[in-house]
Amino acid sequence: MLAGAACPCSSPRGSAAGVTVSKPTVLVNLLQASAAVVLGNLAYFMLEPSLPPAAHHRLFQPDLGLVVDFWFCLVAYGLIRTARRWK
Repeated sequence: MLAGAACPCSSPRGSAAGVTVSKPTVLVNLLQASAAVVLGNLAYFMLEPSLPPAAHHRLFQPDLGLVVDFWFCLVAYGLIRTARRWK
């Protein structure tokens, strides 16, 4: 880096430092994420018998089933966020 040049990572605009978020907003985000995990896991475990054997999750092992389960949760979160924007 050149002498006297400011580091772009130290600008307040590019960082989250100094940004305040209200408690209700944090609570809403937490509830949305929790609902997404519950709904995503519910959908995954309901559909698991119809999924191919490679997509079945085995306990305490990183496998393709874990990725598929995460994808269900991610889709649920996206649907929840989209539904809240339409209000």
